Amino acid sequence: MKTIEIEPTFESWQAAARALLRDAIPPAQVRWRESPEPRQPSLDEALAPAGVVKVPRQFVELARRAAAASDPARWQIMYDMLWRVVHDDHDLLKNAHDPGVRRFQALTMQDAAPAADEGAAPFVPPGAGLAELKAAAAHCKGCDLYRHATQTVFGRGSGKARIVFVGEQPGDQEDRQGAPFVGPAGEVFDRALAEAGLEREKVYVTNAVKHFKFELRGKRRIHQTPRAAELNACRPWLEAELAVIKPDILVCLGATAARVIFGEKFRITKDRGRFAATGWSSKTIATYHPSAVLRGETEAQQAELYAMLVADLRLVARG
Repeated sequence: MKTIEIEPTFESWQAAARALLRDAIPPAQVRWRESPEPRQPSLDEALAPAGVVKVPRQFVELARRAAAASDPARWQIMYDMLWRVVHDDHDLLKNAHDPGVRRFQALTMQDAAPAADEGAAPFVPPGAGLAELKAAAAHCKGCDLYRHATQTVFGRGSGKARIVFVGEQPGDQEDRQGAPFVGPAGEVFDRALAEAGLEREKVYVTNAVKHFKFELRGKRRIHQTPRAAELNACRPWLEAELAVIKPDILVCLGATAARVIFGEKFRITKDRGRFAATGWSSKTIATYHPSAVLRGETEAQQAELYAMLVADLRLVARG
């Protein structure tokens, strides 16, 4: 067993890890110990060639975050991951189901305290797939909404979906169940999809904000519209989802989602039902949110809003 003393910094660990890799010493034969004093290399280390270790850029970025965690086992976890990436699987970080990868990802989220203007960005793993993004989003503290919501509600659907739907935020039932569009608005959405000839299983559904924002009135949790700062804070998650899927058609459900994608000047009553190019899809369209149907003051108004929703979804189905 080899005991390695390092300063509790990424740079100190990195230098020691490179030396261990050069000497082909596996993680099981290494014990890490933190020392407040700068580590002085031995004569053999000082004279030995440094060697070149090629690892994905993503690993280096995540390891820097992991080094800032408070877990005393972080150095061992990091070296174990480094050894496996170098010797076993260069693309290991893409395997979101691997226990070691999940432990490493969780480590990168510990004690995270991003600056207010960074929002979710520090929590988004670079180059990650949907499964990895979802796992990382569960630890997001990019704005204060996480403090009161039950859980993060990430998008759901196939990463190969041609069509992506973006709503505003999860509602009460979505917050409890951890999935988008499963409450009353979700029932309206499913019915409208079916009438338009679209299958829920073949589309991807998400929200601009991943935590439920509400006001407590007695025992009821009443929906509140996210502020611009909260939308901006959560935007990196939506951008990461869209970057992975690259949808042929992007559908904004409701005014809030439409303004996130099209900009502040977009008006759902005036601009809905027309395709336009955006940075995320050459065919982007906005329509009413299914919850708007439920908020109709009369049955006639509800029927009218629902008919417009279905008509717009039929455009999407033909598109």
